[in-house]
Amino acid sequence: MALKQKITASSIKSLKVEDKRLNDTEISGFHARISPKGAIKYYLYYRINGKQRNFLLGAASALTPAQARDLAKEKLGQVASGEDVQVTRHDAKIQEQRNSLTLKKFLDEHYESYLFSLNAKTAKQSFMCISNNFQFLANKPLVDITSWDIQQWVSERSKLGRAPATISYAYNRLRAVFNRAVEWGFIESHNLDSVKIPKIDNKRIRYLSESEEAALLSSLKARDERLKHHYLDKYGVRAEKRVSQRYIDYLEPLVTLAMNTGMRKGEMLSLEWSHVNMEDRYLTVISENAKSKNKRTIPLNKTVYDMLTIWRAQHPQTTLVFEREDGQPIDTYQYQWETLLKDANIENFRFHDLRHHFASKLVMKEADLNVVRELLGHADLKMTLRYAHLAPKHKSAAVNLIG
Repeated sequence: MALKQKITASSIKSLKVEDKRLNDTEISGFHARISPKGAIKYYLYYRINGKQRNFLLGAASALTPAQARDLAKEKLGQVASGEDVQVTRHDAKIQEQRNSLTLKKFLDEHYESYLFSLNAKTAKQSFMCISNNFQFLANKPLVDITSWDIQQWVSERSKLGRAPATISYAYNRLRAVFNRAVEWGFIESHNLDSVKIPKIDNKRIRYLSESEEAALLSSLKARDERLKHHYLDKYGVRAEKRVSQRYIDYLEPLVTLAMNTGMRKGEMLSLEWSHVNMEDRYLTVISENAKSKNKRTIPLNKTVYDMLTIWRAQHPQTTLVFEREDGQPIDTYQYQWETLLKDANIENFRFHDLRHHFASKLVMKEADLNVVRELLGHADLKMTLRYAHLAPKHKSAAVNLIG
């Protein structure tokens, strides 16, 4: 049964476990509770808007009875003015949690698992894109990250010559993070929608000239030879099997496939050997891996067929056509690609431009545009016309036919 007595140092000291509770005789609702283990805490019971509340004032180990009494009077005053102090504390606690939730913490504890639940094949690439691009914001609370922070990042990326599409991709990944944070109640809102992103020139068509194509292929073979010498120097006889193979790693086969099929990066990196029909010489881009979500087949020309035959012989046990040495999917090869372009003295050319190269070469060889559309996986012919238009010199040649 609860005791009724003024809460003082003396009455608190004499409180026993079996007493359970001590109600103060001077301040209505002010009381102390003792746990089975002897821990004592001060509370304030009150009613507001028809609701009953039991507000924790603090532990006896942190507050003296006099301090607890003064705090009880203060809170009763706030209640009398119409404030629900329990709700106020809860809101303050939520705000404190929000203020301490950094971008890195939110990504690691909440967003990463969400990404993988959506699409495990693309989750790692998206997560790394966010983490790498916005490392400078990793330890900043979500509530403190503003559009100005991102606008500065956009300006710096632009000054470094990053393509608008690259900037836009990273920005959209980050904005998705903040949209989910709002949706899940971790922050109330964000203003990243006001960030201005450089416009993407979707009409940009860049393909390799004959001399550039020859230089690229030559650089690929030279790279293979350099790496083979490197492995021999470093590992000696242990590297003999590897260096005796046609391809030292995945880069040359990957570039060869891109140049001769027009496949997107994601489609190639998710391609499995079960999708490749070597007997009938075609591969299938399944709907799950296609950007348009439409399944399509691509015939293998002799260059690709020969490459895949050799590459399969080198990797007879893999599931994916392209894997890292540890068996994991390849996530990035940007450094290797940029180094290759530098060695070949090729400028202003992205890996995705190999897709344009494939399409442009087909059109310049007078391939039917609808066939090109099907090979590229475009939803309509307008996209094909934009990606695979004839080169200016071929237009000139056509006009000169009647000159």
